[in-house]
Amino acid sequence: MRDPDLIDVQEAAPAEVAEMDLYQRREKIYTRKIEGFYQRIRLYTGWPLLLGYFLLPWLKWGDRPAVLFDLPARKFHILGLTFWPQDFPLLAFLLIIAAFALFAVTVFAGRVWCGYTCPQTVWTSIFMWIEQKAEGSRNQRMKLDKAPWSAEKALRKAAKHGGWLFVAFATGMTFVGYFYPIRELATELFTLSAGPWQASWTVFFTCATYINAGWMREQVCTHMCPYARFQSVMFDRDTLIVSYDPGRGEPRGSRKRDADHRALGLGDCIDCELCVQVCPTGIDIRDGLQYECIGCALCVDACDSVMDKMEYPRGLIRYTSEHQLEGGTTHWLRPRMIGYALVLCTMVGVFAYTLFSRIPVELNAIRDRNQLYTTTARGDIDNVYTLHLANMAERVHAYRISVSGLDGVEVIGNTQYTLDAGQVRELSLRLRMPPGALNKPSTPIEFHAEATDNPRQRASAESRFMMPIE
Repeated sequence: MRDPDLIDVQEAAPAEVAEMDLYQRREKIYTRKIEGFYQRIRLYTGWPLLLGYFLLPWLKWGDRPAVLFDLPARKFHILGLTFWPQDFPLLAFLLIIAAFALFAVTVFAGRVWCGYTCPQTVWTSIFMWIEQKAEGSRNQRMKLDKAPWSAEKALRKAAKHGGWLFVAFATGMTFVGYFYPIRELATELFTLSAGPWQASWTVFFTCATYINAGWMREQVCTHMCPYARFQSVMFDRDTLIVSYDPGRGEPRGSRKRDADHRALGLGDCIDCELCVQVCPTGIDIRDGLQYECIGCALCVDACDSVMDKMEYPRGLIRYTSEHQLEGGTTHWLRPRMIGYALVLCTMVGVFAYTLFSRIPVELNAIRDRNQLYTTTARGDIDNVYTLHLANMAERVHAYRISVSGLDGVEVIGNTQYTLDAGQVRELSLRLRMPPGALNKPSTPIEFHAEATDNPRQRASAESRFMMPIE
């Protein structure tokens, strides 16, 4: 006897099942150029980031680059601050803050990071601009790709790829310039005297930029970037998203400009598909929210331009929320948003306090592991230590070494050292105690290094003093 539940499921199954070929060939997206309010915002946010990226390595801060991550010397210079490997917890904390800020912005305004400031979006926009200058408008590019090879086609393609390679090389060289002085790097690259490390990494990042921004483009956003996959977890019904208003736009249909479309039973959407033609990921925003949407608002500017020509109100496609689309209002100050803001402000405050109150000196103490102790001719007990003293400040400092935890200890060796900015010194120090002064085999002690010109610059290191067991 057949299960009635199974019968219901089988009978309710659709007649056709949609299939997706995971290995289908990518269809090239030909985007149409559009201008508008949101594209001006993208211009104003993109150019400062680009200028900052390309100019920072060339700026000087004293006798060094303003920003330089000196890996061989294990020093990371950012303007007037110098960070060391010991400061990596600060870097981890900063990355956590950045991730949390991204989540908070996503809850509030969706994928505005992707649409306005993501490097993939910014560099892809540059490459698309070069493509439009070299090959023409959307229709001209489509005709050019279908046309047989000719001298004009070869020239246009060469101009496009030449522009791409120039931007990609400038990007790759600049990125390496954050880790190697860029003035020296540029001279060595153009005189073909660069070392294998500098040359190989410049070529690598040049190729990566050329491929990602020139060829892969939207595939990086839809298939490689994990943010597109988990963004829906952070959205709620009050999150601002780029959305089409079906209540106002449906049913779609073409019409004359002076026609009464309401009398014809049509909505405001004239089905021109301009919103699809300008989309860098090739989606139709009228199909609803899709993970491929990067929130760039190109479709908003395109639709607004059509609404202006048809003398309809703007906003058929706009930044809105699900609540607003359903006739309600967007709740801006909601508990989730307030919680994100409070936690983010707290994290930024803790990071700023930690950053500006950190002490630019470090001290480590290591006991001589070959001998726990030595005994002198008169019976005194000696312990030998190796101290690592690092001056992480930007100028010369003199440091005084002292010991606490042992009453009557005799320090044998130099106790005052002068270190240049960024210098690390290895010091040898011997501690001596008379016999019978201690009644246990191991006593905790603490070494101190204090700057003679600034008592606040003080570092400590713990160790132990070993005595023979009676």
